[in-house]
Amino acid sequence: MGSVDWAAEWLSSLIWIVVTFVATVVVVALVGLLLARSTTWGRQVRRLVGPWLHPRGDEGWRPLLFVLALLALVVVAVRLNVLLSYNSNALYTALQELDAGAFWSAVGIFAVLATLYVAEVLVAYYVGQAFVIRLREWLNERLLGDWLGGRAYHRARFAPRQVDNPDQRIQEDITAFAGTSHDLSVGPSGAVNAVLSVVSFTYVLWLLSGPLSIAGVEIPRAMTFLAFLYVIVVTVIAFRIGRPLIRLNFLNEGLSATYRYGLVRVRDNAENIAFLRGEPLEKRTLDSRFAAVIANYWRIVRRNLGFQGFNLAATQISVVFPVIIQAPRFFAQAITLGDVQQTASAFSQVHDGLSFFRNAYDQFAAYRAVLDRLTGLLDADEEARRLPEVGVSEREDGVTVRDLTVRRPDGEVLVSDLDLDLGPGDGLLVTGRSGYGKTTLLRSLADLWPFAEGEVARPGGPRAVFLSQQPYVPLGTLRTALAYPGGPEEVDDERAAEVLRSVALGQLVDRLDEERVWWRELSPGEQQRLGFGRLLLARPDVVFLDEATAALDEGLEHELYTLLRRELPEMILVSVGHRSSLEAFHDTRLELQGEGRWDLGSLPSPSRV
Repeated sequence: MGSVDWAAEWLSSLIWIVVTFVATVVVVALVGLLLARSTTWGRQVRRLVGPWLHPRGDEGWRPLLFVLALLALVVVAVRLNVLLSYNSNALYTALQELDAGAFWSAVGIFAVLATLYVAEVLVAYYVGQAFVIRLREWLNERLLGDWLGGRAYHRARFAPRQVDNPDQRIQEDITAFAGTSHDLSVGPSGAVNAVLSVVSFTYVLWLLSGPLSIAGVEIPRAMTFLAFLYVIVVTVIAFRIGRPLIRLNFLNEGLSATYRYGLVRVRDNAENIAFLRGEPLEKRTLDSRFAAVIANYWRIVRRNLGFQGFNLAATQISVVFPVIIQAPRFFAQAITLGDVQQTASAFSQVHDGLSFFRNAYDQFAAYRAVLDRLTGLLDADEEARRLPEVGVSEREDGVTVRDLTVRRPDGEVLVSDLDLDLGPGDGLLVTGRSGYGKTTLLRSLADLWPFAEGEVARPGGPRAVFLSQQPYVPLGTLRTALAYPGGPEEVDDERAAEVLRSVALGQLVDRLDEERVWWRELSPGEQQRLGFGRLLLARPDVVFLDEATAALDEGLEHELYTLLRRELPEMILVSVGHRSSLEAFHDTRLELQGEGRWDLGSLPSPSRV
């Protein structure tokens, strides 16, 4: 093979890079559109990142510029590899011919090419990681917003098709998707690099190949054809071996998440489990879940053993294959040692490029599983938002309920055609036997229960507060928990201390800005008192209390209700409870009687202490 004119090669390579870059952009765009229309996983990728890549999206042109930069770096890397193969040819040919001048000239050129190569690798790494980070940030914002939007995170539990572990899908699967998308496509070892390497080194291999006679038939440029035939055959076999890995990787994600959720449940309910001495049963449950993880993992190992073993064997054969084919021509002095070495290098590049899809199959299998889980979460969110809902409208004051019917998921009626009118300062006590739908009624008034119909008009936003039996305590400081859902900056020290003392939590005043796991540290009664503190800060127009004092004694319950009536006399108070002591703070009782029946009656005048 003729030597390279390095003085002219720099300009030729620059022109090649520009032309190839333009062609690559066009081809990648066309292939991307084709995959997005013709394959399930292509449509899934478009659904996830299409809005991000669109020039009119939130990020503008920045994502596309990232992609263009990565494509340009791939083109440069491939060209440098081609030039390094020519330089290696010159180096070994100089050694064979004992030409010291040519040898040191080749070493000097190698130093320049190696410096450029190292610089390109470092720049490609930085740009690639910046691409992954930006994609991960955007996806997290999108999927987290979609999960929280329209209260899908809550309503999804009532959907016919539920997804497991949305937390893992948002945290782990987004990370895996962003990184793998880069690695499989525009990364240094991705599909674009593989295709460009095949095209570029096929030309080199074509120039180095000679004829080969098989059974009396002479095949011109045999090395090129043999390289393609070899890789196509082993790739087809590898795909057959590796296909089950897609399903096994999907199962691995789900089973691991189920086991981890079981561990979290034990941690979150440690005290109750310890009281009941439930450790043996918990361990048996966790052992069964872990056994499922291990059993599936062994299936992955056995499948990968055959898959990776076949790939390794095919790769090892490819190392010596081109040397064996070129050896007769070398011994006949038709080619130089440098040509043999460059042939091996070019064959390796063509082999690796053509083998990309075979070698990346297990990674692609895991990628398909990630795509299914992320798009499955989006589907579940959409399905949750399509569930029926009560027609809740906002009004300045008062609560009006018309023709409200509440059902169980199986269709059984809990409350039928409820009509209700409450004005400022009114109090409604909801009673009834357990299972008659008291809490479900409050959920319907909050538009959290999809199996209800009717019309509800009440104050909206922060002017209406729902307080459950176990108040939610967020992560962060005690001030954060007290101000929730407002920000901690909205509550100054003096007001926070005053509120804590008024709800009998004065011992916590000095710990306002401590970051602790407060939902574990506070007792159920302290958490309920913290909830009343939030009411004093929020000062809503209407509050719905779902057995919000069940963990308190009647004396402390009386103090807290008296405090609410004194501090917020015009607030509408709706309580669910069983204690007769609550009657003193309400003027109307709604008794749920089962099978949809209810009775609305007056109570003695409430306390206005």
